[in-house]
Amino acid sequence: MIRLNLTQTPPLIQKDDGAVLIIGSRATPAAILILLGLLLSSSSAMAQTTTAQQLGYGPNDKVLMVHADDIGMSHSVNVATIEAFKKGLVTSGSVMVPCPWFPEIAAYAREHPELDLGLHLTLTSEWKYLRWRPAASPEKVKGLLDEEGFMWRSERQTATKATPQEVETELRAQIERALQFGVKPTHLDTHMGTLYTRKDFFDVYTKLGKEYGIPVMVMRPTPEIIAYGKQTGLPITEDLLKKVEADGFVMLDHLVTGVTGKNFAERKQAYKNLLRNLKPGVTMLIVHLGMNDPELKATTNSWEERYGDFLSFTDPEIEALIKELGVKLTTWREMGKIAWKK
Repeated sequence: MIRLNLTQTPPLIQKDDGAVLIIGSRATPAAILILLGLLLSSSSAMAQTTTAQQLGYGPNDKVLMVHADDIGMSHSVNVATIEAFKKGLVTSGSVMVPCPWFPEIAAYAREHPELDLGLHLTLTSEWKYLRWRPAASPEKVKGLLDEEGFMWRSERQTATKATPQEVETELRAQIERALQFGVKPTHLDTHMGTLYTRKDFFDVYTKLGKEYGIPVMVMRPTPEIIAYGKQTGLPITEDLLKKVEADGFVMLDHLVTGVTGKNFAERKQAYKNLLRNLKPGVTMLIVHLGMNDPELKATTNSWEERYGDFLSFTDPEIEALIKELGVKLTTWREMGKIAWKK
């Protein structure tokens, strides 16, 4: 996930189509930028060539990537994600290498190399009892460790305590471990938005993506993003995003990080509204999947939302609506074909 404060009721910014930004009290300004900037779009932004057009789609085509976050976090998440992949509506996902159930999903990935799996680069460990440690040797990344030897619970703590050198050491360790386990990442993204909290963290993120030849989740610099960045003084500036785009990185046209609704019925309706209001271009929709089981309930009070996402994207009505609306489904593997080709 990019940011979802599950310990309290967060403020919401809601769009007409039911898509929302869920911003908890501990969210950093950079995490807010990711959520706000990537979700917003405008007619002026769409006047430029979209990523969908670069992929060979038409200027009015609506292209959707349904992306499952937090894979490897728990067995429950793995079971739900695998089942959703089998149904075909979830087209992509990202794996958390430091988490305890990473070996299970890595084994499945080796058996199913056609899956579109990236790495959910992880620098925080937010849950009360389900905790994880860095993939790198602890003595090399002391700034990533809390007093209990786990990763910090919030991205703000990580941004304050860790150095970019420690971040690079840890991210390299996660990428290398994934490769050692036979996972061939199609993309990189960032758990809880931590890699957007500091420019030097973001620089490490894009540097490693290009070095390993793996696309990274990054936003197109729309007027809304530019204006918001100037207003808040955030480190991910217009010039930086334009530099990344000019450097050949493939850019998302839109990103949706969540919808309203707690139970299955509410979330299913919100996803229907979202699908009906997609804009031309490539939209990445982030979902968080899990089963209705004791493991997930013991981990997070968002279990019902996660189970609702699982039910929604294994539901025949959602599948039928996608087909009825003529929405095209895509993956990061397809997106990667145009990375560094400009």
